[in-house]
Amino acid sequence: MAKGARENIKMKSTESDEFYSTTKNKRTSTQRLELKKYDKKLKRHVIFKEAK
Repeated sequence: MAKGARENIKMKSTESDEFYSTTKNKRTSTQRLELKKYDKKLKRHVIFKEAK
């Protein structure tokens, strides 16, 4: 079986301890992801950055 280019990643909120998990295609996007998502603890949208 061939190994896919998609990899599971963790995204951490910049303003709280909230985590969000998603997948990323390593071949097409080599930079770290930075998305605006809803933070359940703060009850508003904040920026989530890709964790190591």
